[in-house]
Amino acid sequence: MLRAAVKLIVTGDDFGYCPRRNQGMAECFLAGGISNVSLLVNGSAVSNAVQLAKRYNIPIGLHANLSEGSPVCTALKEKSSLLNAQGFFHGKMGIRTALAKGLLDMSEVKQELTAQVELFRELTGHLPHHMDGHQHVHVLPEIRNIFAQVLKDYGITYTRIPIEPDLPRCKWIDPPLMAFYQSVEKDSLNTVDVFREHGIRWPDIYIGLSTMGKNMSVANILAAIDNATTAHLLAKEDDSSALPSPRVSLDQGTGSVTIELMTHPGYPSISPVGGCGEGPDDFSQSWERQHELETLKSAELQNHYRTRKVELCAFQDL
Repeated sequence: MLRAAVKLIVTGDDFGYCPRRNQGMAECFLAGGISNVSLLVNGSAVSNAVQLAKRYNIPIGLHANLSEGSPVCTALKEKSSLLNAQGFFHGKMGIRTALAKGLLDMSEVKQELTAQVELFRELTGHLPHHMDGHQHVHVLPEIRNIFAQVLKDYGITYTRIPIEPDLPRCKWIDPPLMAFYQSVEKDSLNTVDVFREHGIRWPDIYIGLSTMGKNMSVANILAAIDNATTAHLLAKEDDSSALPSPRVSLDQGTGSVTIELMTHPGYPSISPVGGCGEGPDDFSQSWERQHELETLKSAELQNHYRTRKVELCAFQDL
């Protein structure tokens, strides 16, 4: 197996969703399980999250949200193409349906994304170190162009492109979820050129779809890192081969490979506390959130990182 020095960014998504998720992510960071977090500025516990990030010096980025809960832009709170009949965002699949039907006003997408960046800066005192999309909305058609322009306007350099090289072999993923992941990867492939044109960068490799929730284990994380790294190095040796992921090297010739592992650790939300205006969803209330927390904190995983010379870092360290 080909080997390379690995710089691993372990991102905890949905920071700010509820106090229990926040507490778990802070503990996970302090235990070396994650290396940065992605903040939902419309989350019901966003203030608590920001306080924890400041207290423990947790590197923090923006988890741009156009699919769950309420907007932060005042002008869009009562009437907007981004809202359903109940006055909330359309949902993970609802936004995709509305987009496909041509129902979304892209000027309102820009208003909301801009408002979220500004609120992030107001809350934290700085711009995001990175910015990605809740439920992968940032790679959707049309939205990807607005997202890229907002990043360029603010000088936010780093994002996430959710294309996982090893996904086809992951037969353990339930078929409906695999179908969604494949649609996300298709959108992501079509996003690469847009982000490149705007000078946006992302890690060499992304993993996280195959290791989410009940599918997270020490073995699965290590296999995903090894398999993706091997594929990346083979592709670099043979320029005629095409990785299923964008090759935008962050190593500047140092010989290292940079990977982002997307995670969702924390203690499960307990209704009615949490959410982004509608209360916590099933995903956040699941036992799988704590399973991820315990796996990422495990001494076994930490020892493997040290043995394999995997260096945890954050986007701000790149």
